[in-house]
Amino acid sequence: MTIKRDITTETEKYLETDEMLIFVGARQAGKTTILKQIQGELEVSGSLCYFLNLDDPQYLSLLDDHPRNLLKIFSLNLEVRNFIFVDEIQYLKDPSNFLKYIFDEYGGKIKLIVSGSSAFYIDKKFKDSLAGRKKIFHVNTLSFAEFLRFKGEVDLSHKDFDKVGLDEANKLDLLYREFMLFGGYPRVVLAPLEEKENILKELAYSYIKKDIYEANIKQEEVFYALFKILAGQVGNLVNASELANTLNVSKSSIDNYLYTMKKSYHIALVSPFFRNARKELSKMPKVFFCDTGLRNFFVGNMTPFELRSDKGQLLENAVFRQLTERYGLEGIRFWRTTARKEVDFIVQDKFAFEVKTSVGQFKNSKYDAFRRAYPEIKFSVVSIGATEKVLGDVTVIDPWQV
Repeated sequence: MTIKRDITTETEKYLETDEMLIFVGARQAGKTTILKQIQGELEVSGSLCYFLNLDDPQYLSLLDDHPRNLLKIFSLNLEVRNFIFVDEIQYLKDPSNFLKYIFDEYGGKIKLIVSGSSAFYIDKKFKDSLAGRKKIFHVNTLSFAEFLRFKGEVDLSHKDFDKVGLDEANKLDLLYREFMLFGGYPRVVLAPLEEKENILKELAYSYIKKDIYEANIKQEEVFYALFKILAGQVGNLVNASELANTLNVSKSSIDNYLYTMKKSYHIALVSPFFRNARKELSKMPKVFFCDTGLRNFFVGNMTPFELRSDKGQLLENAVFRQLTERYGLEGIRFWRTTARKEVDFIVQDKFAFEVKTSVGQFKNSKYDAFRRAYPEIKFSVVSIGATEKVLGDVTVIDPWQV
């Protein structure tokens, strides 16, 4: 029995609509499992379900020849609704044509639920917007709440983290440190401690290699070198020209590599927040990894949190990941002035979060300029293991509370 993902629950209200459901995300993030979970729940209710994996070259060839060949693969009763699950849709020569054809010709009779790795690959092949025909779900590696369920802490995962007791808070603290260190790839979370790093290595050098191949990137060693540089620079500004000089390649190559990493759900670039462009504008984004375990592997450091020299970077990346789960990437920015005053995260123009590994590092006066300029934005400090929960008029919260 698989552990139910949050996104599986989220899709339930879309199962009776006509629009096709498309799941995109990093390889090994759990897309196939999610499709299987949805299929299982539909079959329990008596729905007709069929599953097709396009890793199979025979099926792939048939559908590339013509989308209607789907009816040669499955004997469908078109008097009733059929749910067809297609895994690895990006392998089709023209996936958008396939999806559009099935929707337009068999709408109401065939509902497609499909997955695709490497969103950059799908982007380039989707020649039609499929407007009004699709609902896209972005599959991340496990959230902290999902991580807790995978660790057997089901009751704890459903708690209001603002209202837990001391013993529960201590347990959350220990588990979050593990989550920061090894990340949220399902296989990694479920593996014994001694196997986790080897699985991360397999993800890095086997599955990411497929992203490189499908993006038609020729300089694989440069791509991996860039991964390692970015892993050491999480939370810092990304200067593509400097990276190009460091790696002795063109800036356009770096831009292409960053695009591929983003569309493969390995990194995210966060834009600056500003209202006074002359004083605040920083054109360069900040970089974060979508999974801290993969980040730690590429930086070459699987040391426990307390013993690390990069605690600040790792905690900031973990908080970023937590924020994306709650607010989505689009609502997250950072504040930085030309005088280099900074606030780590501005969320939906309503909340500001400054990340500190120790609350003793926090100096209220450093943030006076921001708080005077934006008094309507609620300002908080995020730290882990802090006993002080108030610093003057600023609240201190744990990362799992953001």
